[in-house]
Amino acid sequence: MAAPTKTNAIAIGALALYALAWCGSAAVLFATGSDDAVSAPVILVVTGIGFPLIAWALTRRDQPPSIPVPRPGLELGVILAFLAFYAVAFTGYGLNAFHAAFAPSRLEAVLLVAFKLVVHVGLPVLILLAIGAKPGALFTVRANSRGFWLILLIVGGLSLAFMGVVSPSLKHIEALKLSPPVLAATILGTFAWLAVEAGVCEEFLFRAVLQTRLAAVMGSQAGAVFVAALLFSLIHVPGLYMRVGADVAGHSANLLAVVAYAIAVLSPIGLGLGFVWARTRSLLLVVLLHALVDVLPGVPDFAHTWIAGV
Repeated sequence: MAAPTKTNAIAIGALALYALAWCGSAAVLFATGSDDAVSAPVILVVTGIGFPLIAWALTRRDQPPSIPVPRPGLELGVILAFLAFYAVAFTGYGLNAFHAAFAPSRLEAVLLVAFKLVVHVGLPVLILLAIGAKPGALFTVRANSRGFWLILLIVGGLSLAFMGVVSPSLKHIEALKLSPPVLAATILGTFAWLAVEAGVCEEFLFRAVLQTRLAAVMGSQAGAVFVAALLFSLIHVPGLYMRVGADVAGHSANLLAVVAYAIAVLSPIGLGLGFVWARTRSLLLVVLLHALVDVLPGVPDFAHTWIAGV
């Protein structure tokens, strides 16, 4: 009984840490009069609580396969060091330099995806191989596993509906004035594009690489979900704070406001996707779900880049 008791204690401690960080961040948003003070609790309930409950209900009889982590402490330490470098050098300076070097165009979009794949997938794979880890085991599909399609349909459908309600994306899409066939093709194109640009990149790095090593070190899948969700949000802070221009959601000259936004608004999304990963070990599933979360807000940008005359 000792091992389960210790595992439960770690999970409870991680939950308490997450709850404290989220409540403090929500209080900051409320105190500063941010519009996100209203949306943050809704996002938490829907994505941070609702999605994990659905995933658990659909996989409660399933035992996801373990992923080998030969040297947990070393691997986690190296990945955390890489993420610290990544947070500043890539999300901050790197993206600013990239956008300054290239004018908005189709070429820029393709190069940006290539840049992201190298940073989010290529470099972590090389780092893990260099220290004797087995990154190949992270590229899991498991489309025939229990709950895969139901989670994709239910959670993915709810994600689309939720983003359609809480974001102005539907109004922005309507303003494009696209014909039904072109609109359908644009939505599918946006989904495929975001599955690579956002889904593969972020889910491989934050769920498959980081969360797997946190779970190995902590000895608790649930505890790893909470800690990984916090790290997922905090790693976005340098990029939001240093981003040139104020047209990015969460951008502010006030560092505390950026931290509060990241934890209160972004971490629940990491919580939902992290729990799905913990219950399924399917990289494909979390990649597709991530793309479904982003697809409606992403349609206008995709249309302006790839559809002539828009």
